Amino acid sequence: MSEFTVGDRDFLLDGRPVRLLSGALHYFRVHEAQWGHRLALLRAMGLNCVETYVPWNLHEPAPGRCKDVQALGRFLDAAREAGLWAIVRPGPYICAEWENGGLPHWLTGHLRTSDERFLGQVERWFRRLLPEVVTRQIDRGGPVIMVQVENEYGSYGSDAEYLRRLADLLLAEGVTVPLFTSDGPEDHMLSGGSIPGVLATVNFGSHARVAFESLRRHQPAGPVMCMEFWCGWFDHWGAEHVVRDAEDATATLREILECGASVNLYMAHGGTSFAGWAGANRGGGDLHDGPLEPDVTSYDYDAPIDEYGRPTEKFWRFREVLAEYADGPLPEPPAAPAPLATPAELRPTGWTPLSAVLDARGGPETSAPVPPTFEELDVDRGLVRYEVTVPGPRRPYPLIVRGLRDLAVVYVDGERAGVLTEDDERLKEPVAGHARVELWVESLGRVNYGPRTGEAKGITGGLLHERQYLHGVRARGLRWDALDDIGDMALRDLPEDGAPGLYRGTVTVSGAGDAVLELPGWTRGFVWVNGFGLGRYWSAGPQRSLYVPGPVLREGGNEVWLLELEGAPASGPVLRLAPPDTARENPPASP
Repeated sequence: MSEFTVGDRDFLLDGRPVRLLSGALHYFRVHEAQWGHRLALLRAMGLNCVETYVPWNLHEPAPGRCKDVQALGRFLDAAREAGLWAIVRPGPYICAEWENGGLPHWLTGHLRTSDERFLGQVERWFRRLLPEVVTRQIDRGGPVIMVQVENEYGSYGSDAEYLRRLADLLLAEGVTVPLFTSDGPEDHMLSGGSIPGVLATVNFGSHARVAFESLRRHQPAGPVMCMEFWCGWFDHWGAEHVVRDAEDATATLREILECGASVNLYMAHGGTSFAGWAGANRGGGDLHDGPLEPDVTSYDYDAPIDEYGRPTEKFWRFREVLAEYADGPLPEPPAAPAPLATPAELRPTGWTPLSAVLDARGGPETSAPVPPTFEELDVDRGLVRYEVTVPGPRRPYPLIVRGLRDLAVVYVDGERAGVLTEDDERLKEPVAGHARVELWVESLGRVNYGPRTGEAKGITGGLLHERQYLHGVRARGLRWDALDDIGDMALRDLPEDGAPGLYRGTVTVSGAGDAVLELPGWTRGFVWVNGFGLGRYWSAGPQRSLYVPGPVLREGGNEVWLLELEGAPASGPVLRLAPPDTARENPPASP
């Protein structure tokens, strides 16, 4: 048993100063069979600690219905076996470019405040979650050395009572290791997110000395730490792929360490937002109140360990710097996971239309005067079909969807009439009555950062025909997790026009291993391989393929389901399994 404490200038392990060299690795973004490999890579880079968030919405999809909360405990056990300490950031809000910042869609009350309706649900969740952490603290022989209170709260709110209540709850549930907060290095963020008596840390990507000077103005004593050193960044659908120069990132890492600070690389290994859990951001500069910017499925983050678990140039540069602070020689990196031995091609052999998928796996249909939101239909990740009748006879008028979030494919009397978005809510061609209108609305990911976190999805402002509201709206939702097991779905022959719907095929694999799934000509949708949700694909880019972890594939036949929401290749639709691109940053085993 050991004791980890916060001293006047340093972190202390059994009374002696230690520097934390940590790396972020989210257990929920890496296939469990690959945890050991990724953790060994952290050790080989020169790190002595791993940090992870905990996504509440992943583990409690419905109130009181918890799902594999023990995964956190298993990950912490794996960290201990790898010889790493662990920092746990349980939220309840985590950001992390994750759906809704980790907050469940079903929450009530004013989120991230001392509102009793919200805090009561947090308390109930923490009582379920925290035993996985408490029993693995360092003073009980485990790896956990610190636990975070909330996350970057100073970027969001100023409810000091809320932060104190969370800290008191962590202590009451048995957390004995030091608590901490993390915020941007600006005065309003540090003052809004800090708690008296709790260690404050800062998050940044550059200008380390300036950031630590800001921290010292608010916290004159105690160790300094960059809890998130942004050594890369994330991508949005329809935008450019973001890359940070390895030399530039290495220079900032060296600056942090020369300041005598501890550091947590965000991310050391990003992984993948499988199963549609990627979040979204709002543009609009500092206000984060502008257009929706949905995050891609890959969370590669241009990290030192890439999405496929391979060391990049940044890994080797960081290792050179971190080796100077190690107690002895660093271990060599473990061998890269075996890639798929033989590329394979898949041609779907069966199909069923979206309406049939909704009939088979959708929730109950509702009818109401106004369109219900996704939350009212209990849809977290998924889509909703709204149906409304334009009465008649009447002349053609514009059809307008007010408060649309996020994307709607519209059909009028069974014919596709267009695609609407938040920024383009008016159908191009007017609609005459009598007409039947269907709107298939997809959530592109809930906002994970800023003042619009927690906003509703779907049609939030009503349907207008000219200036008249259309009432009597029928709605039915389809959650993506309802398609995790769809082996008994009735299928038809492939459509000649590449119509939207659920496509099925099988692919024979020889030499199963890590692979990518290429989708030439497909537009937008989701993929499952042997029941494992790979996540969203979208021809908008910049992501062009989906990562398939080796443990998901099996020798011989593999079942692939693909839900195409706009249009498949009309002739000869095909998918390809291939080894990860070996031309990508993948230097030899040593520099």
